[in-house]
Amino acid sequence: MTSDAAPIVACRNLWKIYGDNAELLLRQCNGAPSAEDLKAAECIAAVRNVSLEVFPGEILVVMGLSGSGKSTLARCLSRLIEPTGGEVFFEGRDLLRASPAELIELRRHRMGMVFQHFALLPHRTVLRNVAFPLEVQGIPPREREKQAAEMLDLVGLRGRENYYPRELSGGQQQRVGIARSLAVKPDLWFLDEPFSALDPLIRREMQDEFLRLQGMLHKTIIFITHDFDEALRLADRIAIMYEGSVVQMDAPEALVLNPKTDYVREFTKDVSRDKVLTVGGVAEPAADDESAEGEIPKGAKLADVARQILSAKKPARVVDENGAPAGIVRRERVIEALFGPSRP
Repeated sequence: MTSDAAPIVACRNLWKIYGDNAELLLRQCNGAPSAEDLKAAECIAAVRNVSLEVFPGEILVVMGLSGSGKSTLARCLSRLIEPTGGEVFFEGRDLLRASPAELIELRRHRMGMVFQHFALLPHRTVLRNVAFPLEVQGIPPREREKQAAEMLDLVGLRGRENYYPRELSGGQQQRVGIARSLAVKPDLWFLDEPFSALDPLIRREMQDEFLRLQGMLHKTIIFITHDFDEALRLADRIAIMYEGSVVQMDAPEALVLNPKTDYVREFTKDVSRDKVLTVGGVAEPAADDESAEGEIPKGAKLADVARQILSAKKPARVVDENGAPAGIVRRERVIEALFGPSRP
């Protein structure tokens, strides 16, 4: 992921308001109705003035409690739900000006979607479930079955092609849903709480599988969850939503170190910091005459190197992925990052 590239998907000042005359209310309030305006008009804002960009190869996790607007935001970005106001772009193209036929074409060929409920077709075999979107595209039977078999192999379900969904475990059914969404080779992949219905152990396995697939495919992903541990494990960046607004969007490490609101602070207070924070996040510039001992990669998690740093008499030298100097890390900074600043 790189922010130097143009975003795959972006929105500006996006609103989704439910209620009579919602569009009129938005115009009358110059595109920014207050909570009092909404209440007086008996309207509810599911998405409030959201602006964000998602870059190629990035996993953006959108999280928040139930009712925070995260699923509505994802559906607005794909225009499964019509926004009340604002702008939505896909590869620079204004999605709100796209015709229904153009949207269908985009969803068939450029976007993949996985939802919490697997929505597999019970009368179709696993292979035919995965091949279904290719069938909709009009791809000939032999070719679509070949592509579907490749997707099943990718998600570790070779040998299950002729099973029916009822013959699979929950985790296997979710793998079928993932394979089906990947069959169209999407450029943008939406996953809306895909693992929420799974048992904890299976959920962990599916997160591992998801990370393995992303390591191979490098998709651009918008992943919806209410589980902060899941968000920390999967995300390049996290957007935290509260009452329809994105209250902070940052790298996981930045959210933990620098929460911008009390709401974000509450979300992050019980996080195992050593498993989230990296050496690069607590590194400092080295003075010209300062000595250091040992080298530590800037991407290393504090959980893996804390003992080395805390037991050393001198700061450790931090290096980037190419081995170039990237500062130093002091034991005092590590202690403060893990346990908070000392108090008198």
